[in-house]
Amino acid sequence: MLNFLIVGFGAAFGGMTRYSLTVFLKKKWKSDFPWPTFLINLSGSFLLGFIVSSGLSSLFVLLLGTGFMGGYTTFSTFKVENIELYRRKEFRKLGSYLLFSYGFGLLAAFLGILLGTSL
Repeated sequence: MLNFLIVGFGAAFGGMTRYSLTVFLKKKWKSDFPWPTFLINLSGSFLLGFIVSSGLSSLFVLLLGTGFMGGYTTFSTFKVENIELYRRKEFRKLGSYLLFSYGFGLLAAFLGILLGTSL
């Protein structure tokens, strides 16, 4: 039961952080490209890589990794935005979004793991 509550607490704050950051970024950047989701997912990939490799206790990994990062990152939003780009026939943006999200996401996670294991 404790693990369940820890994950839920982290997810609530992760979701609120994601929402706040999305609103802020949309006000700063007026663009058809889904920059907020892209940046949130890249930072989330880096942070999750760091969290799981940094030697934190299992409770902190549940709180920050499973909970907070699960609420913070936006896999479902990412998928819907890809479909919207496809439906609008913005194939160049769609290809860029997919390539950069997956490519840089993997790189960010790798760098987070490197940093986490070096501490």
